[in-house]
Amino acid sequence: MNSSCPILTESISSVNIESMNVEIIEHLERRAAVHAALADPARLYVVDLLSHGDLSSTELQTALGMPSNLLAHHLRVLEDQGMISRSRSQGDHRRSYVHLLPEALDGVATGTYASARRVVFVCTANSARSQLAAAIWRRASTIPATSAGTHPADRVDPGALKAARRHHLDLADARPRALADVLAEQDFVITVCDSAHEELRAGGAIHWSVPDPVLVGTATAFDAAYDDLARRVSELAPRMAAA
Repeated sequence: MNSSCPILTESISSVNIESMNVEIIEHLERRAAVHAALADPARLYVVDLLSHGDLSSTELQTALGMPSNLLAHHLRVLEDQGMISRSRSQGDHRRSYVHLLPEALDGVATGTYASARRVVFVCTANSARSQLAAAIWRRASTIPATSAGTHPADRVDPGALKAARRHHLDLADARPRALADVLAEQDFVITVCDSAHEELRAGGAIHWSVPDPVLVGTATAFDAAYDDLARRVSELAPRMAAA
């Protein structure tokens, strides 16, 4: 019995090594495909822009200064590699936003993005997404954060308060405020609402197209918004420096 143990151990080790090699090869192939997609300067710039926030095709076309058919080609290459997705705006329903998928840049290093004195999260009512985003940011970064609305509601939505409690965020004293009363020089604006982004146009530094959980009203919708915001904050916060 004892004499068979080394053989059994060797067999198990061999299977694990072979399995691990397959995983390594698949990971390398994935990274190679990503690097190949990013070998074109235009596509690399698209990904750089989308690593900060979501943009419409028109906004990307303006940023790159290229014809729509050429941009469509570059977006199709990135989409074929599983790096981007698109969603319809909840504000202007004729517009779609392009998103960089969460694992798109695995194995690709990113550097510091920008500096800020304070981060201001903005949505229309300042009653849910922007409040949650600011609270998540304060937990993740030493750079101060607050929130505001383009058309603030009378109160923070009860669903947002419940979601905050579920995820151990403090919104007990949160009150919706108007952007005009909050915004100051050197603030870094992140819109988390399609309507607010479209209303402000170039007034937002970056945009995160996060579906409005208030429209659905369920705990699942609020938790999905929290998860989306938490992921985005965790990706951006380490790349922001204090001004």
